[in-house]
Amino acid sequence: MFAEDIIIKPLLTEKGYDGIADKKYTFIVKKSANKTEIKMAVEKLFGVKVQSVNTINCKGKLKRMGRNEGYTPDYKKAVVQLKADSKAIEFFNSLS
Repeated sequence: MFAEDIIIKPLLTEKGYDGIADKKYTFIVKKSANKTEIKMAVEKLFGVKVQSVNTINCKGKLKRMGRNEGYTPDYKKAVVQLKADSKAIEFFNSLS
């Protein structure tokens, strides 16, 4: 599995913005990826040193349009903590 396949996209939320100052970054990742694969993918893609990875499996929400209803897709979220001596991820620098 390639690093580009594991990291799907960054998750930009209010809680995620608060973690940027502490070098905590949030990503949506492939559901079958484990913490070790996520760590290696972030280190390879962004050239940083990862201290820890926390993952959360998020269930899809029930949505309705008129009488029709369905669920949004399930996804996996990863919160990546960088080491103190590591550089910051450049993509998130412009957001904080």
